[in-house]
Amino acid sequence: MVQIYFVSPYKPIMCGIADYTEYVIKELPDSNRGVLSFDLKKLNSPLLLNRTENNDCVWYGIPGAQNISASTLIKGLQALQYQPDKSVLWFQHEFGIWPDSKRLINTLKKIDIPKIITFHTIHFQSKETVSGMRKKQYKFLKEILPLVDAVTVFSRGAFEAVVFAFPDYADKVHILKHGIHLYPGINQMSTAEAKNRFKDYIIHDLVADMGVKKRLLRERVFHEDGPIVIGQAGFLGKHKGSETLFSFRDKLQNTVPKQRIVGVRMGGLRDKRQKQHVEKLRASHSGKNKFIVEAWLPPNILPLAQRAFDINFYWPEHCTQSGVAAHALGAGALMVGRDLEGFGEVLKQAGGIVGQDLSSVTERSRELLLQPALKEEMAETSLSYAQTYSWKKQAKKHLQIAAKALSAYKPLKKQRVFDQVLSAFKNGL
Repeated sequence: MVQIYFVSPYKPIMCGIADYTEYVIKELPDSNRGVLSFDLKKLNSPLLLNRTENNDCVWYGIPGAQNISASTLIKGLQALQYQPDKSVLWFQHEFGIWPDSKRLINTLKKIDIPKIITFHTIHFQSKETVSGMRKKQYKFLKEILPLVDAVTVFSRGAFEAVVFAFPDYADKVHILKHGIHLYPGINQMSTAEAKNRFKDYIIHDLVADMGVKKRLLRERVFHEDGPIVIGQAGFLGKHKGSETLFSFRDKLQNTVPKQRIVGVRMGGLRDKRQKQHVEKLRASHSGKNKFIVEAWLPPNILPLAQRAFDINFYWPEHCTQSGVAAHALGAGALMVGRDLEGFGEVLKQAGGIVGQDLSSVTERSRELLLQPALKEEMAETSLSYAQTYSWKKQAKKHLQIAAKALSAYKPLKKQRVFDQVLSAFKNGL
């Protein structure tokens, strides 16, 4: 059976793609997976969890994103005892992780085993090109597609953009939906029960400003008889649309004046630059019925928080997919968000409320609050989507795509000999 070796950030590196790779790995048989990741000692990154990884399937040896090479990857594969005739290299790609595109392209040219790339950030609504991709993405794909055996994207829109731009490589392009978590212990809870459990976490375990914690409890935000909570979790980045969360709260409050609505933005800092943004956010929006909680939520608590929010609100500035949404949908959370790129596509399919502007989503959210039956219907659709695209099922699709790429692969060395013979024949030698 095919063996997949991912080239990707991996825990304890803290980022969405490291999470993504970990979730896929957990669902693959032990004999079918491995990871080539970055040398943690040379990474020099604040995005490291405070725990030591002890995983036999991971090789932490890539000296840096801009120092990747074919020889380094071969060394890692050998360390993991790969079998050349059964192995596939599978890159997780995002331009921030691989900023030196030329070096990555040169590396791919010299690797003589099947290669697959998952593109986490392919756009299809950009105005930069007629396909909807950004120019940078188009140029990169133009060079990459001849070198790899398959590429995967997360949405129908991204798939159509790539195939439109490169019809000759349509057979290499696959839709591989972002995996969704399943939290049966959480998604069967009532919102009231989730609020009670999350309140207990706030009291006993939440690492956050004590003044904010006391205020959350004093104002009974997560009590059964408390207010409607419009919440958002995830890194407190500048492009996550946190300001819009509070604008949405204000608009929704005006439509249902008899109900108290609270906006809660929770999340940790990804880097020092985000601290300044959080301070501005706090100065502008922290006040009555608005909370900014600077706290990282561990993996077992994030879905509980999302289930405790009456509405999970996401309005990103740029978004092709969302790992946070993957947790929320598996938790049976109700989602309201921006109809944008792959993120909007997922929310539509998962039964969420999506729109191009706040007015449209505010009116539909008002109906949601006034008609409890709609909430139940949305929750059922969300769970159905989560089951359809669970990590277990998506891991199997990884194996299917890898097996197809392996069976169709023509080794570069043999291909070069064939090309030389063909060239000699054409020249009459």
